[in-house]
Amino acid sequence: MPSTTSRRFLRPAALIGAAVLAASVTACGSSGTPSAVPPGSASASASAAAGVLTVRDPWVKAADKGMTAAFATLANDGDTDITITGVTTDVSRAEIHEMAMTGGTMAMRQKQGGVVVAARSRAALEPGGDHLMLMDLTRPVRAGDQLDITLTFADGRTQTFTAVAKPFTGAQETYAPGHGASPAS
Repeated sequence: MPSTTSRRFLRPAALIGAAVLAASVTACGSSGTPSAVPPGSASASASAAAGVLTVRDPWVKAADKGMTAAFATLANDGDTDITITGVTTDVSRAEIHEMAMTGGTMAMRQKQGGVVVAARSRAALEPGGDHLMLMDLTRPVRAGDQLDITLTFADGRTQTFTAVAKPFTGAQETYAPGHGASPAS
């Protein structure tokens, strides 16, 4: 009959063995097979092939028509700064926007020079700050819809990620025509 001491270590040893086996099987998988992000997942990552940015918690504000915006946290794990200069999607034309003081009033406008994600840091695309503006929607964006959004970088590379639409009333932004217009002087 085994001693109490040996039985106490048998289960943890079996679990460790199973974890090592699982890790080795995963490591032997085909490097040409991209990893999939489950539909509806709350985050997505840059593909190993692209290696540009890691995109965390991407989402789009649901909207019936007109304009809306996309948000995420972008992580640059590389050693050089990365500049996002453009954005496209199949549901609208799109631009990189910011909130900035204009004539003493906070206004939304196109961000000149794009968004820079410094080396080894993160940049937030968020309501009330930098964001991806989707204008002239060609169809409603309903809660639960998944939109593919492609970022273009200063060096010409691109990266596509999927963002899930959700209802949001948060900062009470108005994404409507004339949103970036400066007040008359």
